[in-house]
Amino acid sequence: MKPPHEPLKKLVGHPVSAIDTPALVLDLDAMQRNLGRMAEFARKHEVRWRPHAKMHKSAAIARLQMQAGACGVCVQKTAEAEILAAGGVHDIYISNQVVAPAKLARVAALAHLLAAERGQLAIAVDSGEGVTGLAQAMNAARASGATPAVIAVFVEIDVGQGRCGVAPGAIAVALAHEVRRHAALRLAGLQAYHGKAQHLRSARERREAIAGVVRDVQATRALMEAQGLKVECVTGAGTGTLVCEAASGAFNELQAGSFLFMDADYAANERDPAQPNFEHALFVKSQVMSVAADHAVCDAGHKSHAIDSGMPRVHLPEGAPRLALTYHNGGDEHGILRAAEPGGPLPRLGDTVWLIPGHCDPTVNLHDFMVGVRGGLAHGQVDRIVRVDARGAAS
Repeated sequence: MKPPHEPLKKLVGHPVSAIDTPALVLDLDAMQRNLGRMAEFARKHEVRWRPHAKMHKSAAIARLQMQAGACGVCVQKTAEAEILAAGGVHDIYISNQVVAPAKLARVAALAHLLAAERGQLAIAVDSGEGVTGLAQAMNAARASGATPAVIAVFVEIDVGQGRCGVAPGAIAVALAHEVRRHAALRLAGLQAYHGKAQHLRSARERREAIAGVVRDVQATRALMEAQGLKVECVTGAGTGTLVCEAASGAFNELQAGSFLFMDADYAANERDPAQPNFEHALFVKSQVMSVAADHAVCDAGHKSHAIDSGMPRVHLPEGAPRLALTYHNGGDEHGILRAAEPGGPLPRLGDTVWLIPGHCDPTVNLHDFMVGVRGGLAHGQVDRIVRVDARGAAS
């Protein structure tokens, strides 16, 4: 039996119509425009950008981002870091907590491996136990004969997400001193990410939320520097708020990742006038498999796209029939399509229906490959097959 990617490789050079359904399709032209707009935004505001690769989980796309000017990438899992490093990505930040000894040993091994490749690994911490465990793992790796390495460490402060991170202020400063105690660790700065703010719908709400983040960052940084602790970098931000962090003067690194694909949930935000005009670049191609009097059924259920941020939006590419449709959950393998207006027209049996996923990150994680197309969804052709290298890398 042929590997599952073999039929996909044969698609290269063929029209988009040849792509079987359901399939995750990447509009490479739109993605490239998004990439260019982000690179220009970062240059204009004189900030680094380190996009989250947990969104696309692809070493090829991570390399493309770095070629465009990204200083490196972020991941959330040790396994994601290992897989991307094996794919040639050598500047990686695990913007998450790792405390299990077995995982810390893997982190240390990867830090030394990247050092040997003239790369670097960074990680976030929010506990003294995490700092001690990391230092022990780094020392053990060095004692085993690994290339000497120092790992960059960011103290994570909770700026409103209510997830990981210590309180801003004195507690964060004490943790930074603990990092400085270990020769194998280098204090790199502060991790300050407000995930909830990314999806506040109005630009005003997002700006107000990040104003509070900036106050926490500035107060913590001032305390650290008053005690002789150098804060090289303050990192954070997402696609929803990046204009706020970039303009704040408090952040010098942006972690926005979803801008590259732009899902339906981010598109539901009121656009801040200062934000680049990012386009949708990720779609699920589906086909109508059944038609009834008041609805149609397509072959893309929630095994094909994540629904944690809501149902996908029906997309009408240029040149496609102007059908106003809404998507409703039909279960694992089916999507229910209804006319947006009562009595409106429905697609016909066999028609193609394009869906914009509600949340790009977990949607990508449902697929082994993305089919990259150029020339548009209606009349373009398959340009390449992009492997989702870190699919399922949850450890």
